[in-house]
Amino acid sequence: VQLQASGGGLVQAGGSLRLSCAASGRIFRINDMAWYRQAPGKERELVAAISNGGSTNYADSVKGRFTISRDNHNTIYLRMNGLKPEDTAIYHCNAHQSGATYWGQGTQVTVSS
Repeated sequence: VQLQASGGGLVQAGGSLRLSCAASGRIFRINDMAWYRQAPGKERELVAAISNGGSTNYADSVKGRFTISRDNHNTIYLRMNGLKPEDTAIYHCNAHQSGATYWGQGTQVTVSS
């Protein structure tokens, strides 16, 4: 399974971005998909996750500002509103299938103050 993330960029504080992550390749049944982020000098952290059934989970730091969604073609989105400088990071998507975990290459999000 290959994951292609896109949609990152430079935005001012308070602005919005929408990230996309499309899965392709040998797909049978992808279960959970998620967005993680890693800021310089920090560990990778979970931002938001969505199950195959549509259940969602968010980090406390993004609740009310970010929304994860998923279409019927194994693509997930992360709508990010009210961006803050502390949201600056490389955002990675991942997916779980048949007990394996797959990662995308990441997309840079930079929020200026």
